[in-house]
Amino acid sequence: MTVTDSTAAARTTSYSDVAANQPARATKKVLGSDDFMKLLAVQFQSQDPLKPMEDTAFIAQMAQFSSLEQSSAMAREIGLLSANAYLGRTVTVEDADGAAVTGEVTAIDRNGRGELTLQVGDTSYPLSAVRRIEPAAVSLPNPPAAPSAA
Repeated sequence: MTVTDSTAAARTTSYSDVAANQPARATKKVLGSDDFMKLLAVQFQSQDPLKPMEDTAFIAQMAQFSSLEQSSAMAREIGLLSANAYLGRTVTVEDADGAAVTGEVTAIDRNGRGELTLQVGDTSYPLSAVRRIEPAAVSLPNPPAAPSAA
């Protein structure tokens, strides 16, 4: 005897149906050094005094913290080096209103949040606002004047 489920067809839904009914997910936050230090402090506070953390576990966590700090510093330096390539170039950026602004990059700054910004004219724009990059204008030196025939 074969048993079939007559409601199986009614229960099938597509991925888009499920996704449409899901609440929007919050952006995933990246853990930083402050978060690591807070976690370590809580771990010290909640450990059993009769069974303290082993030295090897503590050393491993400190090594991870050191590695995190070095990776963060390296990422900042790489960002600065890549932003350096914009100096003297003509870029088109999108301003806060969505309008295109074209001009030469005259400086690179780090804003209060630690993000790199490009100085175009009198305004700073985040790197993410860049829409077009053009090569720097090449200026050739003036050739020496030809001697006059006397």
